[in-house]
Amino acid sequence: MQQHVQEGDFITVVYDGILDNGEIFETSSDTGPLEFTVGLGNVMAAFENGVLGMCKGETREIKVSPEEGFGPHNPELTQTIDRDSLGTNIEPKIGMVLGMTLEKDGQTHQVPAMVVDISGDQVIVDYNHPLAGRELTYRITVKDIKAPGIVSADQACGCN
Repeated sequence: MQQHVQEGDFITVVYDGILDNGEIFETSSDTGPLEFTVGLGNVMAAFENGVLGMCKGETREIKVSPEEGFGPHNPELTQTIDRDSLGTNIEPKIGMVLGMTLEKDGQTHQVPAMVVDISGDQVIVDYNHPLAGRELTYRITVKDIKAPGIVSADQACGCN
């Protein structure tokens, strides 16, 4: 009888993350197989739920809505800044990711922001995750399934 992925299993998968235009935005071909324990929340919930019931060697495509993925695009997370505030060493270009310093609740945070528009002395940056608002597809193949109790503590927590 074939083993099916269930909560608590330690699994190994290979995958491609695909945008709605067919572009691959992430692939395990670059990063190596992904190993995780199903149910611990170490990966996106939609990804984790999508592997439930799969067998070793099975491939499945999982559709992920913006709400299940990186959230809807929030227009309030864009900001217009003066080009001069970037300093003289940075020549902004559309698509460039800048490390912006923000203060919240009395603490300073370094936050990535993508340049989305440049108009004269003004630069518009977007603090949304680059995949916010995007429909995603993950093509996942299960390579290995280990039942609970067969893995080490380091593997179970994804520390390996």
